[in-house]
Amino acid sequence: MENPLSIAFIGGGNMASALAVGLADKVCPAHNIHVLDTNDQTHAAWLARGMTVASAPDAALSRCRVWIFAVKPQVMRDVVQAVRPWLEPDTLVISVAAGLRADTLAGWLGQPDQPWGRLVRCMPNTPALVGQGMTGMAALDGVSAADRQLAQTLLGAVGEVVWVADDAALDAVTALSGSGPAYVFLFLESLIAAGQAQGLTPEQARQLALGTFAGATSLARAAEEPPSVLRERVTSKGGTTAAALAVFEQSDLRGIVAQAVEAAARRSQELGEEFGK
Repeated sequence: MENPLSIAFIGGGNMASALAVGLADKVCPAHNIHVLDTNDQTHAAWLARGMTVASAPDAALSRCRVWIFAVKPQVMRDVVQAVRPWLEPDTLVISVAAGLRADTLAGWLGQPDQPWGRLVRCMPNTPALVGQGMTGMAALDGVSAADRQLAQTLLGAVGEVVWVADDAALDAVTALSGSGPAYVFLFLESLIAAGQAQGLTPEQARQLALGTFAGATSLARAAEEPPSVLRERVTSKGGTTAAALAVFEQSDLRGIVAQAVEAAARRSQELGEEFGK
């Protein structure tokens, strides 16, 4: 492999681990992945994958073409101050820190009158842990077409990627797909409990609910028609599905979902303001 890519993960938690597993020996050699994590207990797992680790910033960071920040937004400012001396002009910075705006991080990384321009902010979700993630991405103006393609390749290693315009759009991404798995899990919990209330065993209800979700999602993905048409095809007038959907409509399920997503987007905006102070 000529001029192999080198990547630094700043923070070695679950999301970093999922990304690294997806990238190792596919996008770059495992030994070209360097992980900075202050928790020494995590180092053994990284070393076992053939990657290098460090507890404190060192010169290895300056040799990495890409930095992926995967730390909690509450500690990001301190982490940036610690690693900034090793930031090179050609380094592409990718942030997967939830709630931290790109312009805020760019200001911390750059000079007082010159924010860091080579920055892509990403909002992945937890299905990335099983290679089925959905990631929204937004790039600052200083990101070249080649950098955008590289960022897409990296996050695409754990699922699908959707580019959006800016931080405001990423608030919507956060509300829909970032928090979305929790909405699905809540509905699954409710469906499983309802199945048990109708006499199914916990194991039967779980298998039926999970299989139904997986199958319906696969069908919706493969179909050319929108979900509304697929729903209508399942719903016979006066049938069992119609009876259930009538309850959802009476409870204004659509309105509840809209309110929930709006609340999540609003909270994402608030967090961005809080972390940027």
